Amino acid sequence: MNEERKILVEEVESVEKPKLAKVEDAVDTPEKPAPVMAPSPYEAESDSAKLNRKKDYLEGFLAQKPEAAPAGEAGGDVYEAVIDTLKSIFDPEIPVNIYDLGLIYGVEITPDNHAIVTMTLTTPHCPVAESMPGEIELQVGSVPGVGHAEVNLVWDPPWDPQKMSDEAKLELGML
Repeated sequence: MNEERKILVEEVESVEKPKLAKVEDAVDTPEKPAPVMAPSPYEAESDSAKLNRKKDYLEGFLAQKPEAAPAGEAGGDVYEAVIDTLKSIFDPEIPVNIYDLGLIYGVEITPDNHAIVTMTLTTPHCPVAESMPGEIELQVGSVPGVGHAEVNLVWDPPWDPQKMSDEAKLELGML
């Protein structure tokens, strides 16, 4: 750091604008032959024809219809109905539904339309630890298209407030 650094400043009146490179300026030498350019298929096209051609670039894409998701997979009718039902069940102590609260770890719909819900509670000592899984089984089992509902209550990984959705955090004043 003993070196002394200097910045030299030079003032100039103007700077000559550099020439733009053009294909015509390319020199055709034996070492570097000029590239052969194919004629564009659109050169003979009128402006209105170009405009009409550009309008239809999404036509094929928009004509495709979305494939329906199987009923038991995410996006399927039965799966979405189960999720909507879970969003209608509220924790008795916290004014937020159990889905947005992050208590639901997974929803699986089997090929024969049995619903398996994996969930936890905020704490093992939760006052509704005995009644909540049964209530969820009843409500999910009543969803049209669900043959049987099963609730698996797990404690690993333990629930923490980071599992809550942004909507739930906002509702509880945590954002």
